[in-house]
Amino acid sequence: MLDEQPPSPTPAPRVSFVSLGCPKALVDSERIVTRLRAEGYELSRGHAGADVVVVNTCGFLDSAKAESLEAISAALNENGKVVVTGCMGAEPEQIRERFPNVLAITGPQAYESVLAAVRQVAPAPHAPFLDLVPSPGVKLTPRHYAYLKISEGCDNSCSFCIIPKLRGPLVSRPAADVLREAEKLARAGVKELLVISQDTSAYGRDLRYAESAFHDRGVRARFLDLSRELGGLGVWVRLHYVYPYPHVDEVIELMADGKILPYLDIPFQHAAPAVLRAMKRPANEEKTLERIKSWRRACPDLALRSTFIVGFPGETEADFAYLLDWLEEAEIDRAGAFKYEPVKGARANDLGLPLVPEEVKAERWARFMERQQAISARLLRRKIGKRLAVIIDEPGGGPLNRPAKGRSKADAPRIDGAVHVASRRPLRAGDMVSVKIERADAYDLHSAAV
Repeated sequence: MLDEQPPSPTPAPRVSFVSLGCPKALVDSERIVTRLRAEGYELSRGHAGADVVVVNTCGFLDSAKAESLEAISAALNENGKVVVTGCMGAEPEQIRERFPNVLAITGPQAYESVLAAVRQVAPAPHAPFLDLVPSPGVKLTPRHYAYLKISEGCDNSCSFCIIPKLRGPLVSRPAADVLREAEKLARAGVKELLVISQDTSAYGRDLRYAESAFHDRGVRARFLDLSRELGGLGVWVRLHYVYPYPHVDEVIELMADGKILPYLDIPFQHAAPAVLRAMKRPANEEKTLERIKSWRRACPDLALRSTFIVGFPGETEADFAYLLDWLEEAEIDRAGAFKYEPVKGARANDLGLPLVPEEVKAERWARFMERQQAISARLLRRKIGKRLAVIIDEPGGGPLNRPAKGRSKADAPRIDGAVHVASRRPLRAGDMVSVKIERADAYDLHSAAV
């Protein structure tokens, strides 16, 4: 009698994933993908061969919504079985109206709903003995850096923003939970942690800064305490989306001591007092300038990055000129600008202020970027001749016969400038090298490994 052959294993269902929007949405995507992989699903490189497509949308601006709708349309055309999640899913009617045949629509952070929708169209394989997921989870970033989300939602009431409506109020993670995730990432080889949330410096306020147990000690859910603990992991720690509350001053000392990177990403948005008041933002720009100067006195290597909005309703030419002058005095190392877009549901639409014509917005945006380019070039020239620590993102050197591409402590991935590194020995992604800066252009540095 012939031995019976074991049945062939059923191929694992395949999921194609599209992640749009900010790093906070990328972390949501990582969590969904981690759960899918833990249940035995495989990720597909394209829509055509997948059992289902998940599109994580962005809904902050009309331009972002248009990109999200285009991605949904492409997924439907190439595959036909589409689950939509993310910020745009918080208002599902605009998706259903255009794409009534999507399988399911969920809002941001609705991980269980996404998984339930995927299971319905492509049931999860039954292979619980397979360990398909590394301990830190599945990451959609290169191995040497990762985003660390410390809270969800936002309690601010900026008139141009609907994030609190989409993502809800501030909900902080206990400090011990954040630190355990950070520790796992560091053990897995991550060399740079990018701390993100909607309002990083508000961290813990909703928890009343409650203490939680991490190893043999308690750690309070405070911005300073969490930063100090992260600074003890032996990796680069970079702070994003920091509002300039008074207690931010305390963290500058950690930067000066080399505990965390001397880098602050602060969304100033504007400088003219009238515009800041209309935006419902802190409007004492002179005090902000003095604080920036005091931060740099305490930590001379501090790099500031920010975003600004030009063409906000009611913005006059005098307001815009004020912004350019403020930018010059503040010497923001990295700055980007957005032309104001009215967002459905934002209170700015009801202020009754005169709208800035599109051609004026475009002209002001161009002038802003020209001014910031000159500031950036001036600041980068000051680094010529200095030695800097650089983390490599793209390999080079040695037999590759091209410079490697990396970043200094002043550069966040994908949004700031780069450091191009000439090297006789090969450099790999994730390598930490010391370089000497030889020249600079408007946004990048050029160096040699030493």
